[in-house]
Amino acid sequence: MKQRLLITHLNPKSPIAEQYRTIRTNIDFSIADRNLRSLVVTSSSPGEGKSMTAANLAVVMAQQGRKVLLVDADLRKPTVHYTFRLINTEGLSNLLTKRATLTEVIRKTDVDNLYVITSGPIPPNPAELLSSRAMHDFMTEALGIFDIIIFDTPPVLAVTDAQVLSSQADGTVLVVASGTTEKDAALEAKDLLQKSQARILGVVLNRQPIKNSRYYYYYGN
Repeated sequence: MKQRLLITHLNPKSPIAEQYRTIRTNIDFSIADRNLRSLVVTSSSPGEGKSMTAANLAVVMAQQGRKVLLVDADLRKPTVHYTFRLINTEGLSNLLTKRATLTEVIRKTDVDNLYVITSGPIPPNPAELLSSRAMHDFMTEALGIFDIIIFDTPPVLAVTDAQVLSSQADGTVLVVASGTTEKDAALEAKDLLQKSQARILGVVLNRQPIKNSRYYYYYGN
């Protein structure tokens, strides 16, 4: 994923950037009964745009004045460090294995109010790390600093990582790609998330041709 896909930062007046702001608003309204402090962004399968969606959502939330932390919790095929052109020698895996502190792995981005924790070195046991006490402690500490944490996680059908994190987060957004995502795969991903007690806020339809439609966010129950 290249930085050019951070359209909300590089071209904030574009129609697509406006759609990300619409998604942000819909997310806020979908959980109006309490503050949204942690959000998981995932997909059913690889290549559906969940990392692009997570990064651009983080940008528009930061543009709103919130102090945002984007965490690359895809400890298998991380991309956030490419998106923000950061070095990935230290990150979440170092933090969860107690080889680094929170302040040591947080990185400031070019976007005001937006900070990033990259994945760090790929560990042999991602799911175990994400379900560990260290992960709970990290979230507690980070929420004392940031207004919202956004987790970019692996696809639901590939591994259990997204289910593990979704059970701990305030909300989950499922990304599907127009013309790519199979209906059965999306429904299976939804079922797996619900079984893990995830609070699914809705679905982002990605890559719909603009001449026919726009990016949509809708309630996915």
